[in-house]
Amino acid sequence: MKNKNLKKLLKNKSLTIGSWITIGHPTVVEILSNAGFDWLTIDMEHNSIDPSMMQTLISTIQSKDIAALVRVSKNEEVPIKHALDAGADGIIVPMINNENDAKKAVEYAKYPPNGRRGVGLSRAQNYGASFNDYKEWVNENLVVIAQIEHIDGVNNLDKIISTKGIDAIIVGPYDLSGSLGFPGEFDRQEVEEALMKVEEICLKENFSLGYHVVAPDVKLVNSRIQKGYNFIAFSTDFYFMSENAKGCLKKIKHDRS
Repeated sequence: MKNKNLKKLLKNKSLTIGSWITIGHPTVVEILSNAGFDWLTIDMEHNSIDPSMMQTLISTIQSKDIAALVRVSKNEEVPIKHALDAGADGIIVPMINNENDAKKAVEYAKYPPNGRRGVGLSRAQNYGASFNDYKEWVNENLVVIAQIEHIDGVNNLDKIISTKGIDAIIVGPYDLSGSLGFPGEFDRQEVEEALMKVEEICLKENFSLGYHVVAPDVKLVNSRIQKGYNFIAFSTDFYFMSENAKGCLKKIKHDRS
């Protein structure tokens, strides 16, 4: 497993742009890797990718010298251990709503004495041949990202980002808006005020600030960059395909009319 220096980039608040993998096939990863993303996240929460395919996708991403992240299914020991033992460069942990949630995510990802991760020998540890090297790599390079997708997480954000071992946060806009009672209504005043609070806290503390721009819209990405976001997930594999196909066909039909 290579060091992608993503942890250093996050610490320095350097801009990185990645995308979301929801289709469990290496070809999809290879195509998106050629686009020039800094990292790709395999989503294990909202699709049917199994652990075996997750490991294949991780290795495929890393073969392109891109950081491989996994958005784990839940903030529990086994899903986090599976993703990291498969060799992921880092994890995005959903529904981090308070300091205790953040501490649990870090503890499940780190070996003692920094955490309580169980020791297993798999791809990450070179199947037992490089455990000591991997243990050192975990301490120096492993990335743990807290997903803020509930108003409780917003209200407890100052304590979440001060948790040792949390490297960045990323806003999940759909669930955040849903927690306020307006799923998908990003222009609602309540949703905008919640985002403003997230931005204010992270920018004040010089902490890496992330957002998932779900629609494949460059203007939306640039808008987030201008607001100070530096860890941006740009759309998803299926959204890129569907919107590009619809756009091209629409243009063909328009030109022929």
